This record gives sequence, structure tokens and C-alpha cells, in this order.
Amino acid sequence: MFRLTRPLLNQVLKTTTGIAGLHVHHDPLPELTRLYQSTLSELSAIPETSVYRQGVEALTERKLKIVQGANGNIAEVEKQLDEGQIEVSLNIAQDELSLVSKMIEWKAWQPLEEKPEAGQWQYFGTPSSS
Repeated sequence: MFRLTRPLLNQVLKTTTGIAGLHVHHDPLPELTRLYQSTLSELSAIPETSVYRQGVEALTERKLKIVQGANGNIAEVEKQLDEGQIEVSLNIAQDELSLVSKMIEWKAWQPLEEKPEAGQWQYFGTPSSS
């Protein structure tokens, strides 16, 4: 009798994501690992004091640990990441990598060139700290 392991069975049976325009990735975990590592590498071009870098770095490292600790179990990665199907997680990782490049281009950590108008950063009646 021919038996399939659960991860292999899941890969064999999954022919569609059920999401328009989102195709099944046949080897998603190595690709997800590569994207997370690329994001962490790109973040090194942003100063360590940047709040954006600190947040993205912490989140990406957490996600990378989940992927590396799952021993190839895609269902477990999907459950722990809580982003839906693994293909959605791949899209999110790709978008974050693209955003890191844009943040480097924009130098978003630098101070504003023009002083903001009074009350510009005041929201919903919260008194301004300046």
C-alpha cells in the first residue's frame, strides 16, 4: 500500500489557494526563509535607532524562527504565523522586503525638512506634547 506523509499529502492535494491571482507555491518554506533573511539583510542599511527598523527586525526574526522551527510542517507554520495560507505569508514577506527598499530610498529615519504646522500631529482631541 502506498502511503504519503502528511506534508507530502497536503502538497499533492493542494491545487489552488482559492484566492484569485494567488497560485500554489510548491516549495514555500525555503522561499519564505530566503525572503525573511533578505529583509533582515536589507534592514542593516537603516540606522539601529530607527523605530521602523526595530519593529520590522523583531517581527521578521520572530517569523523566521517559526519557519525554521517547524521542520517542514507547512500547516504548523500557517497556524503560528496566523496570516492565512502560506502563499499569503509569501506575499506579505515580499511586500515587506519591497517596503524596506523604499524606506532606504526615502531615508524615512531622517528629521523632517520642514517644521510641521501647529496641531498637525494632534489626533482626536489629544493635547499636543509640543
